[in-house]
Amino acid sequence: MPLRSYKPTSPGLRTMTRSTFEEITTTQPHKPLLEPMKRGSGRNGQGRMTVRHRGGGEKRAYRRIDFRRDKWDVPARLATVEYDPNRSARIGLLHYRDGEKRYILVPHGLRVGDIVVAGSSAEARVGNALPLRNIPLGTQLHNIELIPGQGGRIVRSAGASAQLLAKEGDEAQVRLPSGEVRRVDVRCMATVGQVGNLDHENQDLGKAGRSRHMGRRPEVRGVVMNPRDHPHGGGEGKSPTGMPPKTPWGQPAMGHRTRRSKTTGRVIVRSRHGKS
Repeated sequence: MPLRSYKPTSPGLRTMTRSTFEEITTTQPHKPLLEPMKRGSGRNGQGRMTVRHRGGGEKRAYRRIDFRRDKWDVPARLATVEYDPNRSARIGLLHYRDGEKRYILVPHGLRVGDIVVAGSSAEARVGNALPLRNIPLGTQLHNIELIPGQGGRIVRSAGASAQLLAKEGDEAQVRLPSGEVRRVDVRCMATVGQVGNLDHENQDLGKAGRSRHMGRRPEVRGVVMNPRDHPHGGGEGKSPTGMPPKTPWGQPAMGHRTRRSKTTGRVIVRSRHGKS
């Protein structure tokens, strides 16, 4: 999954890089697994904008991904590797022995034709899904459940992987990509391996148009606004913020802790901020 660059025939192409897509085997998705997807453009149920800088972009269809991996002890063959416009990882179509077809996230190292299986008796190989109690210590994981049977919730983006550190009683300790160590129920399912498309984070969009195609609208720096529009605004010419960074609504913007959950805080063994 290397990146390709372009001959700089225009300013936008000078630094642009993108995937070669050489691992993609088909451009036609499996239609029974497609769903229409409405674009909210950052609006909530009342139509109010709750997330800025979103809107526009290409029309997409949602691909139903099997995050649960609950089809136990039925071998499946990876038939295709496909591009998914809704996520950074590649997806693959599994053909199960009983005829059913499902999409999964394609881990690094899994090739078309490989056989994968889910279940407590499965081997801890790349692409197989097992409960944490059956996975050896030190194994790289992704698509990890937080509640048994809920389906994978964390470590699902391109190039991400977690590591199983310890198992004690009914809980296992997993180190997440952020560095946080978290306790997870040993009954929770996880998929072995690292999510594929490792070079995703190294891409350079090159021009604003590519961001617009992806549904991202422009951002404007606060220091170039008027004082009524942003706390950083005002001043003659270029001016410093004159204060610790703030959001447009006056809240601290960098280094301020916003996590308030006390129910899940007990499962964090080591914080991603380096403090236990």
